[in-house]
Amino acid sequence: MARITKAERKKSIISASLKLFSERGFYITTIPDIAQKVGMSVGNFYNYFNSKDVLAKELVMYISQYLGDNIRDINERDISTDEKIYEIVSMYFNIADEKPEMIEYFLRVYLSNREVFSDGCEGMLCVSPFVTEMMMFFNDGVESGDLYDQDFFSAFGLFMGYLGGMVFLFGEKILPEPLENYKESISQNIYNALKSR
Repeated sequence: MARITKAERKKSIISASLKLFSERGFYITTIPDIAQKVGMSVGNFYNYFNSKDVLAKELVMYISQYLGDNIRDINERDISTDEKIYEIVSMYFNIADEKPEMIEYFLRVYLSNREVFSDGCEGMLCVSPFVTEMMMFFNDGVESGDLYDQDFFSAFGLFMGYLGGMVFLFGEKILPEPLENYKESISQNIYNALKSR
């Protein structure tokens, strides 16, 4: 039987934690819950993360890096701005559909429990890979003349508001159709709201 590496074990803790925090909430989920889910002792858990708060920050950085890597891939493609918007929307909706715990954690834990992230995750520190790639996307769009030159946070808030709102409705089972069916219309709405006048 192959021995599980420390990196593999850490990844399994991250995966289990995302699910538990998203389903139960941050404060209700305990370290013993997480340890049990991954089949390890509580003492062994502390070899990987020395507190729940440290784990919480690591999860945000993990999600941010994952999103940032995906957006960087889109940014580097030789496609138009409106096609990039469609690809970003598709990527985000696919994650919400296939790995809902990632988006749920971001929306329900990170944004709702800011006190947990006050020490070491101030401002955009823990989400910088994601935010940086979104900045690059907006900069490229403005430079190409496709997007209106505006304050980054106004544009970012608009973009993420559309995505977050739709994913929330999807998660609450309010949407009458699968999330997939909204990619085109949401992409077009975002582009129309951001495009150069």
